Amino acid sequence: MLGALRRKVAIGGSSASVSGKAIRPIISASRVSVNVGEEILLLQPRGIAHVRNFSHLILPGCSVGLAKTRDVFSSIQSETIMQKSCRAFSSGDGDLVDAVVPFMGESISDGTLATFLKKPGDSVAADEPIAQIETDKVTIDVVSPQAGVIQEYVAKEGDTVEAGAKIAVISKSGVGVAPAAPTEKKSEKAASKPSPPAESVKEDKPKAKVEASPAAEKPKPPSFPPPKRTATEPVLPPKERERRVPMTRLRKRVATRLKDSQNTFAMLTTFNEVDMTNLMKLRSDYKDAFVEKHGVKLGFMSGFVNAAVSALQHQPIVNAVIDGDDIIYRDYVDISIAVGTPKGLVVPVVRDADKMNFAEIEKTINNLAKKANDGTISIDEMAGGSFTISNGGVYGSLLSTPIINPPQSAILGMHSIVSRPMVVGGNVVPRPMMYIALTYDHRLIDGREAVFFLRRIKDVVEDPRRLLLDV
Repeated sequence: MLGALRRKVAIGGSSASVSGKAIRPIISASRVSVNVGEEILLLQPRGIAHVRNFSHLILPGCSVGLAKTRDVFSSIQSETIMQKSCRAFSSGDGDLVDAVVPFMGESISDGTLATFLKKPGDSVAADEPIAQIETDKVTIDVVSPQAGVIQEYVAKEGDTVEAGAKIAVISKSGVGVAPAAPTEKKSEKAASKPSPPAESVKEDKPKAKVEASPAAEKPKPPSFPPPKRTATEPVLPPKERERRVPMTRLRKRVATRLKDSQNTFAMLTTFNEVDMTNLMKLRSDYKDAFVEKHGVKLGFMSGFVNAAVSALQHQPIVNAVIDGDDIIYRDYVDISIAVGTPKGLVVPVVRDADKMNFAEIEKTINNLAKKANDGTISIDEMAGGSFTISNGGVYGSLLSTPIINPPQSAILGMHSIVSRPMVVGGNVVPRPMMYIALTYDHRLIDGREAVFFLRRIKDVVEDPRRLLLDV
């Protein structure tokens, strides 16, 4: 049988058979020699040319052979698998990599491809943003996995994409990718096009006159004067002066949540006014020392956050929430701060505000506000919250009725400080006054608790020493 097998191999056929199993050539390139101990295996494009001691030949897929040979092929296979696993996003030649949508958060399933930051043909560095994904809460960057040149985009602006979706193809070497052409060349080419010769224009005019002459002989239909508008009919501007722009996902999410808040809660707002004299004097006296020690400015928000913490501890029902037929009382105080950004309203959360002092609150608020305006705030930094403070006074609002941020039960509205005449000790004197508003869910919170809550904030802000004495 061994002689028959040798004759088959010597013919140079495309395959041979050993014990009923096919041995096919696995090398299609130049001649390769593998030395295992004393045995030498020669593989050529046409097949197996010569085998010495055929009983020791083992190829991938066979199950019988020497331990040395099996070890060699197992190492070759493992090395091949390792090379393939290291190129999860590579094409066949390993030069192309895919840029995909990153994980966007547990509560976010998809997003909208808002804009491309680079053009095909542009060079990019590793981890450089090339596109932005807009979600219901934040804007997420899609970065290039490696340095190279953008070969093409496989998605369009406005498409809805999920985590892991392919956005672009990056060429690591940049071979075969045309460089991005500047937009100015198009206008130059359009301007450089020659205008049609004047003779052809002149020739067309007589033809138009000749063709128009038979039409002039036909009787004209009677013309009726345009209908006169009545006095009550409105005159609408032309449609050309209007622009229709699709809503961003963040704006749609804000609109949905605010409308759900109106449809769900029995909202009622109560008002009060605060004399800011003492808090402003405290800030003026210690602002320089505060900045020198803590490295952050002393603002009014830290005072109102501490006042809200004290009020929530005195009226825990305001910190609770309705869940079905139950009431959930929260034994922690997470204060949400409404921040207006160019892209929309976001509400980052100051965690465990009841355990912070003035400096820690100011640092946290400044950090969150900076991230919100830069668009780098994360979803975790906006999740949760048991009570919200909205400061419309920074925009000049004198009075408003804020809307509850679900699933919370109340929201405090701050407003601008205005000097008004007030009666103090029987005398009319100018005082810096601020209106404050508390919107609450009347299903859970009665008017008595709401008024006491707002009164506690007024007392603490007007006399910050109450925080030290806990009175």
